[in-house]
Amino acid sequence: MFYHIIRPIARFIVWVLNGHLHVNHQDRIPEGNYILAAPHRTWWEPILFALAASPKEFMFMTKIELFKNPILRFILKHAHAFPVDRKNPGPSALKTPIKGLRKGNYSLIIFPSGTRHSAELKSGTIAIAKLSGKPIVPVVYQGPLTFTGLLKREPLEVCFGHPFRVDPKIRLTHENEHLLDNQLKDAWKKIDQEQNPAFHYHAK
Repeated sequence: MFYHIIRPIARFIVWVLNGHLHVNHQDRIPEGNYILAAPHRTWWEPILFALAASPKEFMFMTKIELFKNPILRFILKHAHAFPVDRKNPGPSALKTPIKGLRKGNYSLIIFPSGTRHSAELKSGTIAIAKLSGKPIVPVVYQGPLTFTGLLKREPLEVCFGHPFRVDPKIRLTHENEHLLDNQLKDAWKKIDQEQNPAFHYHAK
């Protein structure tokens, strides 16, 4: 219920601050649950991705530190976010999203790099896709990277790529994970080139 209440509020706030959100290639989104995987470029990306893929509801991996604030913890829990300790992820980092994807309740938004300041992908996304049997949908955000740019009403672009699956029979060796990580990175590059080749992300 909370998710359904907060989504139109979030859409209205985005519209007031910036204008209409531009969604590209939404027709590439598959039926059923999926894993929306993106390079991490801004803190407001999860909101934009969730709005762009509406009416689907999503789970979110969130760093455990954000759950220390009681008000923010209430909002995050009711928005289907779950805490992950980046230093010591533990089995719940995989079990929670896999269970949600399998039960058919929610899809997952995930940033495989885990942070805006890293290009190195963690192995969790590939493992979740393999064990849940759900496809990975690559997605990128192109737009302002600062709040000032957001208020200047620079265009907000969300562009979806073609989904792909991880073979459930594949062994997640270092070599295979590296190949699948490169497949995801290549998909992001292709989407960026397709949407706006002039856009380049620079971590602050």
